[in-house]
Amino acid sequence: MSKAAELAKSGETLTNQPSGRKNIVTNGAMQVAQRSASVTGIGASAGYFTLDRWKITVDATSTGRLTMTQTADGPSGFANCLKLDCTTVDTSIAAGELLLLRHSLEGQDLQQIKKGTSDAELITLSFYVKANAAFTFGVELYDLDNNRQITKLFDTTTGWVRHELTFPADTTGAFGDDNAASLNINFFLHGGSTVTSGTLNTAAWASNTNANRAAGIDSFFSSTDNNFFITGVQMEIGSQATNFEHRSFGEELALCQRYYYRHADHSENSANSTIGIGFYYSSSVMMIDVKFRQSMRTSTPTLEFAAGSNYYILQRDGATDAVNDFTIGARGTNGCKIDNDDEASGTAGNAGIMMTDNDAAYIAFDAEL
Repeated sequence: MSKAAELAKSGETLTNQPSGRKNIVTNGAMQVAQRSASVTGIGASAGYFTLDRWKITVDATSTGRLTMTQTADGPSGFANCLKLDCTTVDTSIAAGELLLLRHSLEGQDLQQIKKGTSDAELITLSFYVKANAAFTFGVELYDLDNNRQITKLFDTTTGWVRHELTFPADTTGAFGDDNAASLNINFFLHGGSTVTSGTLNTAAWASNTNANRAAGIDSFFSSTDNNFFITGVQMEIGSQATNFEHRSFGEELALCQRYYYRHADHSENSANSTIGIGFYYSSSVMMIDVKFRQSMRTSTPTLEFAAGSNYYILQRDGATDAVNDFTIGARGTNGCKIDNDDEASGTAGNAGIMMTDNDAAYIAFDAEL
């Protein structure tokens, strides 16, 4: 690129970019994986399995299965990527089948796009991908508030390639200014005729027609040789893809903890991880106060834990109780109360501490979109 071109590109970037962070995507460099670094057998149900903020969405009728991992195999400048590995094929594709890698965004984080106004902005999505062979896949922006969408295709090779895709402005339908999901970034990797039988909607945003969402894509589930790698995902305002905005691991982790917070994990501390200090509400119930590291997206996060015999312990006045189950009580965006399920045998009013006691034990809170 000539110096003049570089200056012109910089000028457009400065004009179009809002102050503060330019990348609207969280965990685009695939740094944070609070849940797990690797999960096998994915495909029977949708969910967040490994890397934070990246969801696998599937139709449960598909026989295709995959392994999802955080892998240390990124392009230059990226230590990590998200890898999908096909472990069970699905070559008889039913109409409603699909496989999406999805990133969801809150409406209140999208107001700078000015969607639904005469000043609506162009959006540029960039990302690095590679695969075991040449494939054509699609990436869709889906407006959940107004059921509008647009999709662009991209190709893979066996080496890392950065794709830079600019989506037109949409003057129809504003994003809600709230903490609900307003926009999905959907990477279409497999789909049946319900989403592939029409004409790809690629030129302009339009009211959703399912058949036009993923026309022309290949199937990730066509062979157990198939794999798909992605990292460096960035969505920004304007017609130019700029250099990826690298944030510190601490910043990225804090952004992810708004949606999912791993509060205690025994596998990270074999000498027991502290869940919290509390008191015996009764002789059989200890109440624990938990403060979240970050304010969570909703005031009603769900409690998640690994159930198992003697996974957790309560330490009290010179004795220890084994605990297997929990319930969540009063909660908000900044913390909650949890208690054991009538398994203690202490003295009402006495203090105690709750801890993990098995490598599989953990406590987490989920406020995902």
